[in-house]
Amino acid sequence: MELIDNLVLGFSVALTIQNILYCLLGTILGTLVGVLPGLGPLATIAMLLPISFGLEPTTALILLAGIYYGAQYGGSTTAILVNLPGETSAVVTALDGYQMARQGRAGEALMVAALGSFFAGTVGTLLIAAFAPSLSEMALRFGPAEYFALMVLGLIAAVVLAHGSVIKAIAMIIVGLLLGLVGTDVTSGDARFTFGSSHLADGIDFVVVAMGLFGIAEVISNVAGPEEERKVLGKLGLWKLSKEDFRRAAPAAVRGTFLGSILGILPGGGAVLGSFSSYMLEKKLSRTPQAFGKGAIEGVAGPEAANNAGAQTSFIPMLTLGLPSNGVMALMIGALTIHNIQPGPGVMSSNPSLFWGLIASMWVGNLLLVILNLPLIGVWIKLLTVRYRLLYPAIVVLCCIGVFSVNNSEFHVLLMALFGVLGYVFTKLECEPAPLLLGFVLGPMMEENLRRAMSLAKGDPSVFVTRPLSLVLLLVAAGLLVMMLAPAVARRREQAFEESHEA
Repeated sequence: MELIDNLVLGFSVALTIQNILYCLLGTILGTLVGVLPGLGPLATIAMLLPISFGLEPTTALILLAGIYYGAQYGGSTTAILVNLPGETSAVVTALDGYQMARQGRAGEALMVAALGSFFAGTVGTLLIAAFAPSLSEMALRFGPAEYFALMVLGLIAAVVLAHGSVIKAIAMIIVGLLLGLVGTDVTSGDARFTFGSSHLADGIDFVVVAMGLFGIAEVISNVAGPEEERKVLGKLGLWKLSKEDFRRAAPAAVRGTFLGSILGILPGGGAVLGSFSSYMLEKKLSRTPQAFGKGAIEGVAGPEAANNAGAQTSFIPMLTLGLPSNGVMALMIGALTIHNIQPGPGVMSSNPSLFWGLIASMWVGNLLLVILNLPLIGVWIKLLTVRYRLLYPAIVVLCCIGVFSVNNSEFHVLLMALFGVLGYVFTKLECEPAPLLLGFVLGPMMEENLRRAMSLAKGDPSVFVTRPLSLVLLLVAAGLLVMMLAPAVARRREQAFEESHEA
């Protein structure tokens, strides 16, 4: 009964005209931010934070939250249509979503992404309402050793994402880890792999790597091939889901939702790990794993649901413990502090209308996003009827503007071009870029937690095996690696990919 009373209070706050309008504004801005690669919700919220000063605290948080989870919806659009993942989690969506678009199934990919995101957002919000305190306590059980083990498991699992050789996949992860080391060491302040360039002192931005490896490399591949092989889309077809599509996508969305909800509460890469882990899970459970990377609808439904669920549940540690799970949540804490509200356990009791009003607004926002996005599917598909010679130069320009907007640096545009060439070379060598990108994102976090765990244990490496949760995660990672390298599994894997190649 108490939960129902709290939700009634929340909806009474969220359904005021002012809060609905600001929720609508936030979701629209978030969708645009997601569609335009390079901006990202973090930069947008940082720019709009001063605007929230003059608003009521609840209204300000509703606006900023709408931008955040709206960007998760919009991020899938360019990933599916033109292979441009502007956010880390959208990388997985691009693997099968873009292939669906090339097969004339862009409408189905966009629709399953929108519906999966709506379902995940709704369930994720319900979990916040019902289990926020207990889920936060679970997140607190993760110390540096557990986070390190979780990151190792995520990197090993990335091998499942790659087609072909396991050795090549591991090599790509190592390259990603090395790229993640570029910049200034946070502990010693020493420059690492910067080659004396001040432009690399802060490291390489994710947007630069992602747009180069996926967007620019795709353009180079098309330009390098014969003109008759330059293919953007097949026939557009109807943008509706068949019974078979729904049968395959619905269970994947449900699994992705619960996996993303659990991993989303973890500080750092929880939501990112959610989308990658969901893809790995769907590939393992599928009767046709060779279809993944070739346009499997489960490869879109699962990760998109996991991504959105993770975005919702990332509010849990911020609201209940005052701990930011990512950069956006850190800005949210800043917004609360500006309004003289102390983030943490006291928010639920001292400001119940803010806590429950924000939660109720997420339901409203997810509904608004579906209403906004479903009619736009036809518009997005029509954009892909633009002729090749106009579409791909436009993609290059969009990439350049997006990368330049990150740091206002021409150097980063040139760096993106370099990664574009590398991406093309990787394609020719049959090396998948997705494991590299996951290694690049998780590497710095893994190093930070390794150092922290070793520091707390006074240099004793046994801390990773004496803590039960850390030990379990490392054993799962080791077991997964042994399975992938086992001759019988390797032969079956190669056979599956050969059949996929012949198909």
